[in-house]
Amino acid sequence: MYRRTVFLLAALMAGPAQAQQAGSEDAAAAELAKKLSNPIASLISVPIKWNYDTGFGPADTDRNTLIVQPVIPFSLNDDWNLITRTIIPYVDMGSPVNESGLADVLASFFFSPKAATASGWVWGAGPAISVPTATEDVLGSEKWAAGPTVVLLKQESGWTYGLLANHLWSVAGDDDRSHTSATFVQPFLSFTTPKRTTWGVNTESTYDWPSGEWTTPVNASISQLLKLGGKPVSIAFALRGYAVRPSGGPDWGASLTFTLLYPK
Repeated sequence: MYRRTVFLLAALMAGPAQAQQAGSEDAAAAELAKKLSNPIASLISVPIKWNYDTGFGPADTDRNTLIVQPVIPFSLNDDWNLITRTIIPYVDMGSPVNESGLADVLASFFFSPKAATASGWVWGAGPAISVPTATEDVLGSEKWAAGPTVVLLKQESGWTYGLLANHLWSVAGDDDRSHTSATFVQPFLSFTTPKRTTWGVNTESTYDWPSGEWTTPVNASISQLLKLGGKPVSIAFALRGYAVRPSGGPDWGASLTFTLLYPK
């Protein structure tokens, strides 16, 4: 009788504790999903992204791009963070280029207040630098380029909306290559469900000033936050069509992203 009473008491006490633990884990997962939608969140992440685009030129050729994009935040003091975002692309181009190799690396540095504004907006700004790391001439500009970058966003009731932009001017490099001056604008909108599924849409418009041409893919995406081996990861899939493209540019594309997460 005594043993049965002790067992029943232990079971009754464990129930609320387990429920509290589950609730705590759900809250942590929800907060992590929220940070994933924020490009300047204080979260170490390593997205590994495969991009596919097709329809280049008269040969209707393809381009595959593997992108590794580590995002690393640094706490500068009680009020400010520095968030670094580095895009490292490996490109494989089909006919008539038939080249593959590392393309130019883009590093962005966002100085961002740790606290949102009174109205809930989060922002960050700083320099962006393009490094001429391309292993083949056709895969890069052979120019060092730099300029300002900025991001502004708000998160409320599961929604995330905002804008990321930068402008790059060439400042050094091969004198035989054309001058670089390009503006990138990326408005984005997403909604994260209680199950940590995120639906999103964005455009990634690039205006090349020397040629006077726009390239504007429109991306529709779905991503899921889950655990693999007890570790949080995100898997995302996107389809895109090109609302505006230069002569010989691609028709459509797709991407698959696997993101490693290292929450504090």
